[in-house]
Amino acid sequence: MKKLLILGAGTGGTIMANKMRKVLERDEWDITIVDQFKTHYYQPGFLFIPFGMYKKNDVIKPKSDFFPVGLNVIYSKIDKIEPENNRVLLEEGVVLNYDYLIIATGTRTAPEETPGLKGDLWYKDIFDFYTIEGALALADYFKTWKGGKLVVNIAELPYKCPVAPLEFVFFADAFFTERGLRDKVEITYVTPLPGAFTKPRATKMLGELLKDKNIHIIPDFNIAEVDNVNKKIIDYAGVEVPFDCLVSVPTNMGDPMIERSGMGDELNFVPTDKYTLQSQKAENIFVIGDAANVPTSKAGSVVHFEADILQENLMCAIEGRPFTAKFDGHANCYIETGYGKGTLIDFNYDTEPLAGSFPFPGIGPFGLLKVSRMNHYGKLIFRWIYWHILLKGKEMPIDSEMQMAGKKL
Repeated sequence: MKKLLILGAGTGGTIMANKMRKVLERDEWDITIVDQFKTHYYQPGFLFIPFGMYKKNDVIKPKSDFFPVGLNVIYSKIDKIEPENNRVLLEEGVVLNYDYLIIATGTRTAPEETPGLKGDLWYKDIFDFYTIEGALALADYFKTWKGGKLVVNIAELPYKCPVAPLEFVFFADAFFTERGLRDKVEITYVTPLPGAFTKPRATKMLGELLKDKNIHIIPDFNIAEVDNVNKKIIDYAGVEVPFDCLVSVPTNMGDPMIERSGMGDELNFVPTDKYTLQSQKAENIFVIGDAANVPTSKAGSVVHFEADILQENLMCAIEGRPFTAKFDGHANCYIETGYGKGTLIDFNYDTEPLAGSFPFPGIGPFGLLKVSRMNHYGKLIFRWIYWHILLKGKEMPIDSEMQMAGKKL
């Protein structure tokens, strides 16, 4: 019996378990997935929690709800991978051998990487919203907060869902306006990027939205420390930004076991061929989602598009054929802009976000680089799609390769 081993039962690992169980014969292939946690989080929903739009139960389900029949499931911490021996060691001393390995261990927030971030004010006046604990703590804080300097800071690149901090400040603008507090809340967006986003057209549009909503932006800010006593963040150039409430997007890092395995870069992300999704460490190891160091967004849409490529290329490897699929870095993101509206971007390695219609040329129903109520509905509908279609590896009417049809050059 040949063995396919999947490390991580988040979005990428669960999708691949479903896809590969459909195409690999059960009497020939044993498929095992390993994860230390039994709860699956709909992470895009964390953004909605601080503003009272979602509750905890809206973003959690048992991981077992999404596993296919015929999948071996092991709940355990992973010690390390031994690629030279084609095996994985679990913390309990269990050894798992494999013929092919998929690494889908994602990324985690590491606030301890920034001096002072997890100081005396952590979860008192300093929060994150990239964890369920942080989002819930911030929701409680905002219930009674009377205003002041609200600072949203991105500590370091890369990080999960690059548009989420922008969505947060847009939501904050609407949230405090609706509560009659907007004139008492000064919102500042502090980023290491030179502008609101990484792509010129999107940066221009999103930057104009920030200006229209009276949200200040401080670009090129590389945080060095958080001063808990004087309530300010300081960058390496000595620039200081005072806060009353700091919402941080902490440094993101790969799983610590990647470092123990000697397979990661300086942030524990796995060096991966950005087109084939094959590990640069071993030919029988593939990487999907946030665990990889490929130069595209760490987001659920990317995992979905990668999964089609990975399934095809993994079958090529198993059957001894040259790779026939190529990942183009496709990503698309619904961006909440507040007041029941949103925008949408669609891009890849080589093409920046362009205006147009999506997913159907001339029909939409969603508008690219356009603020509309329909795009907001697209974001809300995605939660249902995530639970019922995407995680189960079902087909969706969106090509994994980015399409130019419907886009305006």
